[in-house]
Amino acid sequence: MSDTPTLTTARLTLRPLAPDDAEALFPAMADPEVMHWWSRGPFASVEELRAYFADMRLGQRAWAAVRAGETAAIGFVYVGERRPGVSEIGYLFARATWGSGVARESVSAVIAQLFGEGTRRLFADIDPDAVASARLLERIGFTCEGRLRAEWQTHIGVRDTLIYAMLRSEWLARDAAMSGRQ
Repeated sequence: MSDTPTLTTARLTLRPLAPDDAEALFPAMADPEVMHWWSRGPFASVEELRAYFADMRLGQRAWAAVRAGETAAIGFVYVGERRPGVSEIGYLFARATWGSGVARESVSAVIAQLFGEGTRRLFADIDPDAVASARLLERIGFTCEGRLRAEWQTHIGVRDTLIYAMLRSEWLARDAAMSGRQ
């Protein structure tokens, strides 16, 4: 897996997620509403979250999203390579950021980086009731490819999952179409 480069957008810096980001992200990841659709329940302590972030860094890449000019993470995007050229993407952002577009901006920057590196397919695995997450993926250009029934045992019970995906060729065509409109 490649290094995790620092990325910049109009409003954000996306830098490698570190265990110490647990301090800033704990309020979000201890929030039952934020964690409702996550594969596990809220974290009970900063130390537990710090250990989770340390484990996440093994075999995955993760970016902490930080507002320009600030240092505290407001969310993160992670990517795990599942096989050569195919990666899974996920994200979590503090409730205070919801509706502001920072998740879309962050996820889009990471997608551009991955496809620029040669990834051919990205997919996301989301709970069918995570409507805001589905909308985010669809606005970016992902396609819902299917539903896996009773796929996950989570803190809220056995759950189906929806698989959303995007191909590099679709991202490049989307970028070309957007450039043509400017």
